[in-house]
Amino acid sequence: MKRLFLRMMLTISILFSVSKIAFAQANRYECDESCGSSNSVEIEYSVVCPVGFSTIKSIDMAPRLKTLNGKTIAIVGDDFMYNITHPELKRLIEANYPSAKVILYDELPIAGPYPAPGIKRQGTEEFRRRLAELKVDAVIAGNGGCGICTPKETGSCIVAEKMGIPSVIITAPGFDQQARYTARNNGVPVLRVAVYPGAFASHTEEQLIKNTRDVIWQQIVTALTTPIRQDEYAADAAVQGITDDVFHGSLDEIYAYFKSMGWRDGMPFCPPTYEKVKEYLDYTDYRIDETIAVLPGAFRNTTTWHVAVNACMAGCKPEYMPILVAMTKAMAGGDFRRTLGSTHAWVPYSWINGPVARQLGISCGQGEINADANLSISRFMSLAMQNLAGYTVGHNRMGTFGYLQPWCLVEDEEACRRVGWQTWSEQQGYNINDNTITLTSALMWGNNMAPSTTDAERVMQLMAWDISERCQFALGSGRQFTNRVVLMTEPVAKILSCGYSAIGSLEDALIQNSRRSAYERAFANYYANPGSRRDGEEHNFRQYLSHIVKAEGGETTSTPVWYDTPDETMTTIPTMRKGATAFLVTGDASRNKVQIMPGGGFSVVSIELPKAWDSLMSSKGYPALADMYLVPSDN
Repeated sequence: MKRLFLRMMLTISILFSVSKIAFAQANRYECDESCGSSNSVEIEYSVVCPVGFSTIKSIDMAPRLKTLNGKTIAIVGDDFMYNITHPELKRLIEANYPSAKVILYDELPIAGPYPAPGIKRQGTEEFRRRLAELKVDAVIAGNGGCGICTPKETGSCIVAEKMGIPSVIITAPGFDQQARYTARNNGVPVLRVAVYPGAFASHTEEQLIKNTRDVIWQQIVTALTTPIRQDEYAADAAVQGITDDVFHGSLDEIYAYFKSMGWRDGMPFCPPTYEKVKEYLDYTDYRIDETIAVLPGAFRNTTTWHVAVNACMAGCKPEYMPILVAMTKAMAGGDFRRTLGSTHAWVPYSWINGPVARQLGISCGQGEINADANLSISRFMSLAMQNLAGYTVGHNRMGTFGYLQPWCLVEDEEACRRVGWQTWSEQQGYNINDNTITLTSALMWGNNMAPSTTDAERVMQLMAWDISERCQFALGSGRQFTNRVVLMTEPVAKILSCGYSAIGSLEDALIQNSRRSAYERAFANYYANPGSRRDGEEHNFRQYLSHIVKAEGGETTSTPVWYDTPDETMTTIPTMRKGATAFLVTGDASRNKVQIMPGGGFSVVSIELPKAWDSLMSSKGYPALADMYLVPSDN
């Protein structure tokens, strides 16, 4: 009855204001410039919910301790100046509670991020076993000061709370929300947090000790000994059917409601009405309530319906549905997902292989990520990150300066054939006429290179220089190796193919040549380490340089050609490893450009077209899929 009444109201509203409808006349699946305009006649919509229900059952919180006296307290974690704050906490506990026993981090394994349901992680299991074996009564974890380390330290608290052991985590300001959000998503409804006043690694040892005593200490005692209040529990959303209307109102009112619920990414969106969303289901053989994925970090049950709702909000055409279902599945990939909460702001993006991209007119040429189809698919990823996976900026996406919007590329497979190279999907074992989508993430965009030589080896050397300079994080201060995507236009690929008949031979040459000075690598990792500060005198740095050379396979090699030095040899560190780089021929075929982007891992998923695809496409005026097929490569 509720839906019938709302639909009657909606019909009446549309009859009076159809000329002002907020969708473009040329394409009824995209919002026009009048969306949200206060000068237009307001239309009211009944809209459905874009998020699935949580699959995680919340625990009942255990009572807090009455006192720390006589208790066994574990202080765990290895992030952000823990080697200064944690021993100071031990001294404070022993001074104020003489009968307490303190177990420090070096006596316990690291629990790590709490694993997804059904997955067992060795560190987590060993941490749980040791807590029970040592009869621990309370856990203090820390220090959470970045988007990846905070969930890692929160994992210790989640394990403890699920064992009935009270816990508290120490974080920098802002990361307290991430810790609480991470705990709730893993079934711990209340997580106590002690907030440190500032960025750990920017404080001197004296400041760290003083703030531990004056600011952190009392928060920890209160967190472990004060009963949990009812107002600390987050309000639960009302349970309803996945297709039920959740709100009725004008566009501005819908925007405000979705913002209050955390269901929008800050930009205008198309209101997901039941009738509109239902049209997307014609382009998939999945049932409306069939689970497509259960995505960390919120572990929501994402059904076909929820994919369609977010596709509608993003302004995607219904025929993009198979691509978006595949993208949703690919978001479950662990290597793709691992970096997405980091303060370094990895931006997720995708690329498509196969004839369906050509059939649907998704661009692989000049300005491709700004083409209409590419933009709407990218917008879906932005909304899916938030609504399907549960990533929210400021809660568990902790980019220091924020995030770019995702983007969508297409490999120019016809150019690959002209060059004589395999496509990316062929390198992954797929047929040239299979349809796939690949998800990854990048630490940067733009800043590309235009080789001004037709010598294949010299172009390779320029790329090797670029790779050795663009390691993980600025200055290459993070991990030694990282995944990369190398974008190149057809003119550059043609030059390279004269010297490297296959992508594999180009990759081998780059691995051999992409080396950097061991001194530069050690200097960056010592003084710009992304985790903790490493202050010290020059002799300490020299010791660290020796450590880096041993730990990272440093060798005396020929001096790379880009170093301006008379020395013929140099101690260098490799910066690239086999199988960690994707090479794509794409972009403006009238320009000689290379763009190398370090980032996260890859998640490749097949795009499944419905059985009626050919007839559906024919009815909409698209060319036949078979007309888009290419001949398989022998290379």
